[in-house]
Amino acid sequence: MKTAQEINVGIDTGKHQLDIYIRPLGEYFTVSNDEQGVKEAVRRIKPHNPVRIVIEATGRLETAFVCAAARAKLPVVIANAYHVHNFAISTGKLAKSDKLDAKMIAHYGEALKPRITEIKPENIQKISNLLARRSQLIEMRTMEKNRHSIMPKECHRSINKIIKTLQTEIKKVESQLDKLIEETPEWHQNINILLSVKGVGKVLAYTLLSDLPELGQLNRKEIAALVGVAPMNRESGAYRGKRKIRGGRYRVRTVLFMAMLSAIQSNPRFKTTYTRMVAAGKSKKVAIVACMRKLITILNTMVKNGTVWDEKMA
Repeated sequence: MKTAQEINVGIDTGKHQLDIYIRPLGEYFTVSNDEQGVKEAVRRIKPHNPVRIVIEATGRLETAFVCAAARAKLPVVIANAYHVHNFAISTGKLAKSDKLDAKMIAHYGEALKPRITEIKPENIQKISNLLARRSQLIEMRTMEKNRHSIMPKECHRSINKIIKTLQTEIKKVESQLDKLIEETPEWHQNINILLSVKGVGKVLAYTLLSDLPELGQLNRKEIAALVGVAPMNRESGAYRGKRKIRGGRYRVRTVLFMAMLSAIQSNPRFKTTYTRMVAAGKSKKVAIVACMRKLITILNTMVKNGTVWDEKMA
């Protein structure tokens, strides 16, 4: 089906289903969020030749559709849910249902024309999955270490055995990650750029390139907002609330936080910023987030310009 109209598709993603609205045709349908349902969605959407298909970044629920759409060469926008929510507020349409959400997402795509997202190749998707698994293993290892400190000695042997097993699995996952990176040549230059910064290790570099493909394509405010380290105003009339970070990509922000704990110790520039803010009365958490924001904007500029770390950039 060919049409002169600009077609925008909005998809509301759930654990078990995808609710799809095609604007301005007014066509709405639901499919299951599994392999068969995703194939059906692509089959029904493709003949409309959409200019963009907008789907919110929910974590991992959108992955199957995004990958299938990429293979079908469909233009996909993985949207920040916070931005879509703000758009809904601005239009005054706050009623909630799966259909209305899909309709609002399509309207957001038509009105704001967000940039098409660079879709992950197969290897990059595998890297993202392995990074998620590594985080799970580390979380389990931390839980066992905590138990070791509170459980009686007769339980330590069992706990140590589990910790050793988890450590072995973590090393296996890290080995798989390194191998996949070697097989992804388009990443090699950017990996070297990111690793040139003291405090940025392989896990953060891999996470940024797999889960933040917009790195190097946006301005400093946009990249900070996308990660979720940009403070948001809370103002209404005479009320002036404390500015707080919110939204963004949780996993990227979590790994960035852990990396900053290291960078504050190893990188003089971030150590100076952190120490100055704490001395000025800022809380340690606020100081760390400020350093995170500074780091991600610097990394964004480095990738954009293809340059390695320069002390003057900080």
